[in-house]
Amino acid sequence: MNPFPAPLWSIGPFVVTDSVLVTFVLSILIVVIGVLALRSPRAHTALEMGYEALERTIVSTTSADVRALVPLILTLWIFLGFANLVSLVPGVASPTRDLSLAAALALISFFAGHIHATRVHGLAYLHHYLEPSPFLLPFNIIGEIGRTIALALRLFGNMLSGHLVIAIVLYLAGLLVPLPMMVLGVLTGLVQAYIFGVLTLVFAASSLREAERRMHQEAT
Repeated sequence: MNPFPAPLWSIGPFVVTDSVLVTFVLSILIVVIGVLALRSPRAHTALEMGYEALERTIVSTTSADVRALVPLILTLWIFLGFANLVSLVPGVASPTRDLSLAAALALISFFAGHIHATRVHGLAYLHHYLEPSPFLLPFNIIGEIGRTIALALRLFGNMLSGHLVIAIVLYLAGLLVPLPMMVLGVLTGLVQAYIFGVLTLVFAASSLREAERRMHQEAT
């Protein structure tokens, strides 16, 4: 299995890789499974209970009001969980080993926190980039961009390195160790999905706390 995205065909200047195809198919399957599950009364009740439990857990992890971001966090967990585990299907590679997908998800994480903070506190929230001095604005922006790049590279690097390790081990040992490597792949995929969602939550909560701190300072 190729650890790097492989081009399948081209549409004008755009190249469709196997990771794009897997992402598209996987997204449709998740939506279809979700729709079918909601049509079942028992599954619908179970999903509601699970959502409420996860919502309480997520909200309790931070003092900031991130309830509006719970659907996004859960969606990231579900998508990344499936995307990281799809490599267990013979001949299918995880799309998260593609830097383009990791970067797209990191951008979603970046904008989600800032958009939510702006909706809660208005455009005045952006003033914290001028603190403690307006001269630090470029450095604050670079810090935000660097944090987003690090989030993308973290997911990309961990998933790609996992594919490379499995490929090397299978090449050296043949099919003698498939089960332990599959278990390792499952654990790595689930852990990376969880961490990505948690980091998205942490970044959003950090944005909200910055705005709340500034508003508290102005009020006093």
